[in-house]
Amino acid sequence: MNLYLYLLSQDQYNGYDTYDSCVVCAADPDAARLIHPAQDSTYQPKNWAASGWANAPEQINCKLIGTAEPGMEPGVICASFNAG
Repeated sequence: MNLYLYLLSQDQYNGYDTYDSCVVCAADPDAARLIHPAQDSTYQPKNWAASGWANAPEQINCKLIGTAEPGMEPGVICASFNAG
């Protein structure tokens, strides 16, 4: 399976204690949008906003930025959190 690197960002919750963006490794944009920046499996799309991320995957901007190296696993590479 080919994996790619995506830059995810969201525009709705850019205050304190929110994630504004992250880079993830995923098979496609749809899979990338389902990865929470905290990489915590307890954060499902229904309660993401409570965790400082977008309310739904459709609200996440997704930009292809590269191809993953062989052996990389799907998940978060790095995330930007605005602590308050």
